[in-house]
Amino acid sequence: MKKIMLLMVFALSVLMCSVQKDEKEEKANANGIPKKIVIGLDDSFVPMGFKNEKGEIVGFDIDLARAVAQKLGAEVEFKPINWDSKILDLNGGNIDLIWNGLTITEERKKETEMSKPYFTSHQLIVIKKDSSINAKADLTGKNVGSQTESSGEEAVKKSGEDKKFKEFKTYAQYDQAFMDLDAGRVDAIVADEVLAKYTKKTKETQAKKDLYKILSENYGEEEYGIAAKKGNTKLIEAINKAIKELKTDGTYQKIYSKWFKD
Repeated sequence: MKKIMLLMVFALSVLMCSVQKDEKEEKANANGIPKKIVIGLDDSFVPMGFKNEKGEIVGFDIDLARAVAQKLGAEVEFKPINWDSKILDLNGGNIDLIWNGLTITEERKKETEMSKPYFTSHQLIVIKKDSSINAKADLTGKNVGSQTESSGEEAVKKSGEDKKFKEFKTYAQYDQAFMDLDAGRVDAIVADEVLAKYTKKTKETQAKKDLYKILSENYGEEEYGIAAKKGNTKLIEAINKAIKELKTDGTYQKIYSKWFKD
């Protein structure tokens, strides 16, 4: 009787392992890449990934991610997240990738699996058109804003210049920072070049007049990368390869021209 029971337990364990293996294989393609890749993003980060007037998530990163997913034979889902908890979402399995103008830093390389750079940007200083601020030195004693846990916030704090500000305010989203700039609650915003220039152009087109200035001085150059959970080298290597192919066949440039005509 005991032997029969042992055989039944053994058979059940083998069956369970087989089921788990099948489920795992069902979630991945033959190349080991997930059949569905969930990408976390700040859905207000224009023009990289944001909601348009129809509520659709669009942008440069969105188009590029779709092109990469097509090469990988995977479906892609875009999931809005809180930017200040992006690493927690990634490591907790809530998302597979962070892909939304994510600056490559040494700290992020340590805590995630980071792709090769695919885009270069800068941290710009945006002020109102009639502002008396002409240089970084003029920010002393002023109220300055940026996004929470952004590379803009990091760049300012790394420079130590935030200690000279009257206040360094951070926001969940950049559109909130621009609202405060418009209302005079902050004197300047430090933001990614792509977002700063796109927002300036969009708001000025709507207003049919100049509203902002961008200082010639900035808080440095940065490179964007895609982050996966630490150890997920297979997915990152596949993404690197796909982006390289998209640059070679001209697809990357077509997407770039669509979003950055100027």
